[in-house]
Formats: sequence, structure tokens, C-alpha cells
Amino acid sequence: MTLKSMTGFGRAEGAEGDVTWHWELRSVNGKGLDIRVRMPTGYEDLETAIRKTASAQFKRGNCTLNLNIKREQGAVQVQLNEAVFDQVLKASKRAAELAGQDTPDISVLMGMRGVLETVEIEESEAARLKRIQEMEASFVVALNAVIAAREREGVHLAGIVAEQVDRIEGITQKISKLPSRHPDHIKARLREGLSRILDEASSLDEGRLYQEAAILAQKGDVEEELKRLEAHITEARGFLNSDVPVGRQLDFLAQEFNREANTLCSKSNNTEMSKLGLELKAVIEQLREQIQNIE
Repeated sequence: MTLKSMTGFGRAEGAEGDVTWHWELRSVNGKGLDIRVRMPTGYEDLETAIRKTASAQFKRGNCTLNLNIKREQGAVQVQLNEAVFDQVLKASKRAAELAGQDTPDISVLMGMRGVLETVEIEESEAARLKRIQEMEASFVVALNAVIAAREREGVHLAGIVAEQVDRIEGITQKISKLPSRHPDHIKARLREGLSRILDEASSLDEGRLYQEAAILAQKGDVEEELKRLEAHITEARGFLNSDVPVGRQLDFLAQEFNREANTLCSKSNNTEMSKLGLELKAVIEQLREQIQNIE
């Protein structure tokens, strides 16, 4: 069985130079595929790449891709602020003239605020691209963890769904073998119904009588519903062994199961069939809840 869940989580970390980061990827149920990316500005090229990678892996699910980045204090260099130094030098010379003293030593001037400043060395484009590649590689690690989680959960779900389909088949077989399904029993019930109609309304014309008889016969016949249930069971087992995502198909099939169960219950004319019909509806509802998480 190759069913996959839509629930998964993955995390991966990485570092390059003075930058560290970690990815957190989450996937939950969704009618379609919705990918949301949260990352700092300036990484638009990386966002485009990871969206494409995730879209190639998932067909359904609400996926959140989070990138958290931390930059340590990078390499710095000391440089002379020539504009400030020029102003300080001119001011110191003028002050020396007014005071009748020599110009202050240059080391004193260099120690004045703003003359020397430290700036972070700009990152080269090659270094930035290398870090982007490392980030993308670590994203794939986190993505693979999500895929593995979805596959593990899918195996678990496949077992549950297969068991529920077996239960649906078992209940369907019980209904088909009920004594009330025997032709003699159906005839007797039809005669009883017609007799009651005649007693209550002896003035019915022949056409109306045939109409009432047809309604009684149709209400007691659940053969068509049982046949469709059997066909749905076969189809469901085929989906369980499919190599492609079948969540939507299974969801639709659950609705069809429920439709037949409702009709069967409405046609029931004995306690045992009603009981089995309600049991069938309960199992179908459990089936529907499980397949909501299948991709």
C-alpha cells in the first residue's frame, strides 16, 4: 500500500561563515496544496527554488516552510574617516595658533571620536550564492523528513482504512443474508402491505392499486444498494493499492458509501436491517474521518 498522509514535520540546521540557520517544515490536512514560506527579506531567489521543490513532492496539504537566520558579528576592518579627520586637523591647528602652542600629536587626533571607524566587510556575491546553495541543501534534508513522516503515517492510515472497508463488506454481507431478503419473505410482506391498503381504502382504482404495489415492492428491495456497495468496496481496495495520490477519490467514495447506506436505511422494514444499516453508517463515518488526512 502506498497511501501517504498529509501530516508531517521536518527540521534541519546549517551554517556557512558567520551565518547560521535552521528550517522548520510543517504539513497538515488541506483540500488542495497551499505552500506558505516565511523567511527574512533578501532571499527571494531561495524562496522560488524551495517552492518549486516542495510543489514537486506534495499534491495536497497546507505546508508551512520557515527559515530562521542568525548572523554573528562578521569580519570587520578599521578605516579612516577622512572627512572627519580633515575637520579635526583644521580645528586643532587653529586651536594651536590661538593658544600659541604646537599642533597636537597625530596619535591624539587619531584617538578622537569619529576619526577611525570599524565597518563590516561586505560579502561577495560568490559567498552569498554559496550560502544560498547550502541553505537549499539543508532545506532538502528537512523536506525529506516531512516526506518520511507522511509516508509512515500513510502506512498506518492504509491499515485502518483497509480494516474499515473490510467491516463495511462484512455488514453488507450480513444484510444480504438477512431472512427478510428471501423472496418468500418479500412476497409475504408485499401481500400484507397490499391487504392493509385494500382494507383502508377499498375505493382505490386499479391503477392506483398497482402504483401502491410498486412503491411497496421498491421500498422492500435493497438489491441495487447492496450491488453498489459491493462495487464501492472493490473500488476502495483498488485505491488503497494505487501508486498516485487518491485522497480526493476516497473522499468522494466515502460520500457514495454514505448515500447507499442512507437509502438502505430508508428502505428498511425490519429491526435487524435497520440495526445493521445504522452500524454501516457509523463505520462509513469513521472511514470518512480517516481519509480526510490522506493525500
